[in-house]
Amino acid sequence: MREYYSLLAGISCQLVSLAQVGISTQIEETGTTFEQNAILKANGYQSISGLMSLADDSGLEVDALGGQPGVLSARYAGEDASDTERLDYLLSKLKDVPWEKRTARFRCVIAIALPDGKIELCDGACEGLITFEPKGTSGFGYDPVFYVPNFDKTMAELTSEEKNSISHRGQAAQKARDVLMNLCQ
Repeated sequence: MREYYSLLAGISCQLVSLAQVGISTQIEETGTTFEQNAILKANGYQSISGLMSLADDSGLEVDALGGQPGVLSARYAGEDASDTERLDYLLSKLKDVPWEKRTARFRCVIAIALPDGKIELCDGACEGLITFEPKGTSGFGYDPVFYVPNFDKTMAELTSEEKNSISHRGQAAQKARDVLMNLCQ
């Protein structure tokens, strides 16, 4: 939410979190794509709240692993795995993969569900490579092993401003911002 408050600052809609409107229901991510999961959550929360709802799904796609972990990014090393355990698991899967074949991308899809049943989709992707070991302390998830060539740093070494300017979520949020600016006039 903190990222979205920053990325969507200045729109004329009031952004509220699920907690702020008293929703504790968790919509299960049963889709096989980022798009499907984002739509499931946006529609589910729109139905519960009656409000226009924004939801996203995002994750890491590693080419050498056939696009894994993909939609399973948060559960890749098991349901209750920590960020460190997920990183270790990912790196173990790539232990014999040379640098030039460690290409990957972060992807994000934002779905905006409107009360009339329409859905607006916004997406973003950030290309990079998977490092051999974690580096950096900012960010979360796979950020410490996601190397961004244009900055010569991992995502976890970037400032918030740098990350938001290039990240998958930042790109998708910019598109969502444009949609919301039109919807919230």
